[in-house]
Amino acid sequence: MEVLFAISLALVAGLVASRLVKPLKLPAVTGYLIAGILIGPYCLGRINLPEGFDVLHMLHTTHGIEELGIISKVALGFIAFAIGTEFELKNLKKIGKQATVVGVVQALVTALVVDAALIGLHFILGEDKLPLSVAIILGAIATATAPAATLMVVKQYKAKGPLTNILLPVVALDDAVGLVVFAVSFGVARAMESGVVDLVSMVVNPLIEVVGSLILGTLMGFLFSWVEDHFKSNSKRLCLSITFVLMTVSLSMISFSIGKVHVGFSSLLVCMMLGTVFCNVCDSADELMEKTDKWTMPIYVLFFVLSGAELELSVFTSGIIVLIGVVYILFRCLGKYFGAFSSALMTKCDSNIVKYLGVTLFPQAGVALGMSIIVKEQMGNEIGTLVRNIILFSVLIYELVGPLLTKIALTRAGDITPRVEAPATHVSVAEMFADDLDDDE
Repeated sequence: MEVLFAISLALVAGLVASRLVKPLKLPAVTGYLIAGILIGPYCLGRINLPEGFDVLHMLHTTHGIEELGIISKVALGFIAFAIGTEFELKNLKKIGKQATVVGVVQALVTALVVDAALIGLHFILGEDKLPLSVAIILGAIATATAPAATLMVVKQYKAKGPLTNILLPVVALDDAVGLVVFAVSFGVARAMESGVVDLVSMVVNPLIEVVGSLILGTLMGFLFSWVEDHFKSNSKRLCLSITFVLMTVSLSMISFSIGKVHVGFSSLLVCMMLGTVFCNVCDSADELMEKTDKWTMPIYVLFFVLSGAELELSVFTSGIIVLIGVVYILFRCLGKYFGAFSSALMTKCDSNIVKYLGVTLFPQAGVALGMSIIVKEQMGNEIGTLVRNIILFSVLIYELVGPLLTKIALTRAGDITPRVEAPATHVSVAEMFADDLDDDE
């Protein structure tokens, strides 16, 4: 009962918040995040509710939010699957080279810019305030972009055009590059702390993760397409799509070690590859994706509400965290913008892509938080907590501001056509929410 009530409350809160932010011209995803913050453990959870409200503990405690974490894993799987379907060969022939160059260059430029800024801050603040290893790790985490927020804005406003066409492939490549950069930088940081250089964790493990994820996703994609050919009913094909995404997410969670070599998979890369193979092999891929998108909308709402609930507001109480976080945010934005600007200009992209692509890459969330958790688990409490808090601070800012900036960039690039609002009339509550759901399709 508690889980079902928590899920329903999160959905209601998300939908209400999305309606409240609409007059402010904010994306619905911002409303979902705000709703999560308000009903989560760091706002409403701080209030001592009367006895009998124990049913709310799932949303009011960090442990309760963690128990609902499977929803976030599933949502990210569907998001990655949807992004993967943007890699159609007919489109890649036009933008494949540009997307690849931009995706790699902007990620590397961002890492270098953030590293330079934080290493400089390290010499100002000292090793006790900002260890050099932390500066290097944060530079690597800066490469990651939030595919979920970007995809939600694109879907809500039905964005179409040159910028949108290159944006989703770049986001996918960005996270792949980010995983490798993080693994190498994290290995360097650990070597600095321990004095032992481990080439296996720096080179071999990240390559295995990326290559293994691509192979697993490819196999699942071909299996999905083969099984799908044996079903003609649209409802059964929809069921099959959902089944394979869930199965792929579960398989990507498998990990094991052979000596020093760790074999693991990235659920994002695996599900992206699943979508890529599916959209290029299956003739009815577009039709199935349209139906799947409608089914997954409640899961996306839950994902962002729960993401908001996870954001710890206590990070604002530390002056050092705020200072380092502000520097991290500013220089990551500079790295993303100028990295995308220079690489898009170099590959002769459309002028709107050159001007606005960097802005759409600002959002950051799940992947970065996942990297910070790895740091906390493997580098001890002091360094791990510092990295985690800085990333929590930056994600809170990025997730609230990033979707709006993405919307503005896509609008100015002409990929979002502004809607003409009808004259104000009296409408029922049902009509109000129906209008919101239409926007999100």
